[in-house]
Amino acid sequence: MRVRLAVEPETLSPVSYSDAGALQILNLLFQSLLSADLADNQIKPYLAADLPQVERLDSVSLFTYQIREEASWTNGSPVTAADVAFTLKVLKAPLLNNEFLKPQVQFIQDIRLDSSNAKRFTFVCEGYSPEMELLTGDFFILPAYLFDPEALLQPLEVAALTGSLSELENNSDLKAFAARFNSPAYGHSTRVLQGSGGYLLESWENGKYLTLKRKSDWWGNNLPDAPYLSANPERISFQLIPDNTTALMALRSRQLDVLDNIEAAEFNELRQEEDFLKEYAMYSPDAYEFIYAGINTRLPKLSDKRTRQAIAHLLDVKSMIKVSQQNYATPTVGPVPPSLKAYYNNKLTPYSLHQKKAMELLSSAGWQREQDGWFQEINGNREQLTLEVNYRAGSSNYENAAIIFQQSAAAVGIPVQVQAMENSLLSQNLKAHDFEMFFRSLSGNPFVLNFQPLLHSDFAGKGGRNVTGFGTPESDNVLDAINKADTPEVKAKLLKRLQEILYDEAAFISLYYLKDRLAVHRRFGNVKVSGLKPNYDVSAFTLKE
Repeated sequence: MRVRLAVEPETLSPVSYSDAGALQILNLLFQSLLSADLADNQIKPYLAADLPQVERLDSVSLFTYQIREEASWTNGSPVTAADVAFTLKVLKAPLLNNEFLKPQVQFIQDIRLDSSNAKRFTFVCEGYSPEMELLTGDFFILPAYLFDPEALLQPLEVAALTGSLSELENNSDLKAFAARFNSPAYGHSTRVLQGSGGYLLESWENGKYLTLKRKSDWWGNNLPDAPYLSANPERISFQLIPDNTTALMALRSRQLDVLDNIEAAEFNELRQEEDFLKEYAMYSPDAYEFIYAGINTRLPKLSDKRTRQAIAHLLDVKSMIKVSQQNYATPTVGPVPPSLKAYYNNKLTPYSLHQKKAMELLSSAGWQREQDGWFQEINGNREQLTLEVNYRAGSSNYENAAIIFQQSAAAVGIPVQVQAMENSLLSQNLKAHDFEMFFRSLSGNPFVLNFQPLLHSDFAGKGGRNVTGFGTPESDNVLDAINKADTPEVKAKLLKRLQEILYDEAAFISLYYLKDRLAVHRRFGNVKVSGLKPNYDVSAFTLKE
């Protein structure tokens, strides 16, 4: 199988990965207890033998799992509850690069191992919410024998990793483990990056490709109760092709078997080409991915929300969708998909181009319109309202959005400079808070709506994922409460309030949800196409007779 990879992963660490391409590869190397089957978008047991048994008590809930008897690591040793306990320690301990996943497991207070069954265990969880059934099983399980051969984390207790962890920061064993685990080499190591999945990372040629090789005797083959566990292609080659035009040329010349994220205009052209359609099938599922604009609220000139609201009213979302997506997209008021009708706030109207309103907001924020732009006295200095907008190079989605915004802003006297940059540099600048405004996309799923890492003020420090600095006491409380909501009705009310706050603060501005557009060579069968990333399950593909 030859698959295009648009962005080279910064790391394949199962704990600190940061992009969709890395996640797609990790799903082939490692497994979680539960996952979604892309054939029907239903949550099913993967490493687990079944969905967890749930027992609700007064202040805690218990989730008991049994790991599949067949489940084993690359060296043939069994996957056990001890590996799950080790993984929890890695996700919860201080000093480790675990900020991305740490909030998702905060509610797990402890793990109880069954002394009579090495594959059985119980999570002790704070409170209860319906999402916990998925969240308790939605992280990659790590092999302790590979990640911690010296058993440095073995003395730590999971129960001790809740609350204040300052004392542990001086733990010599933890510091030694962190020094190795956090090293860039760890996230690139073919020796360490071996999980319970059906594939091994065979080679990684920086800037060119990553190749995965099927395990010869993988335990997941031919399980009668789990046909969705698959590892069919012998090799999967992820070809690094950042530029969309180059990727399309590779598809047309039959050098790729799968291409997703096809530009809308080219997708429409391909649908008209009879010769191409004889060899490739075309799909356009609704995706759980949205384009958004981020504004650095820490900058004095952008600290007033009325200034940010004015900028939001210069985002011509309809034109962006028409030009970039050929209308394969849906405007949104926030990071909740409009298709999730119970949780989407349909009382709000998506931001759209409204130049008069933008100028009124600028005036109310203290900006004065002069012949050559908008000016204001800030901290004793006369400052002009200008913007630099950053986006990932090689994506026409972001480039078109930036240029359309640049034109709309120019019409009201705001000079905008657009700057494409390599993805790793953009990520570095955002984490260092070295930016004014940017366009990016985020992928999610309909099962878990946990926005804490992106929007909570606890994650707004340098290096954190809340790069815009968004956060109010109310929004922090709402984000905390969303993860603890024990009924869909309570959760819906909280999510709608979060969307209202985001809309009003205009720091993290959701623009539109995408439809994916992909082509798959017709020589393959068992093609599962879904709105869930990566939109297809490459491990399931079979060759037709």
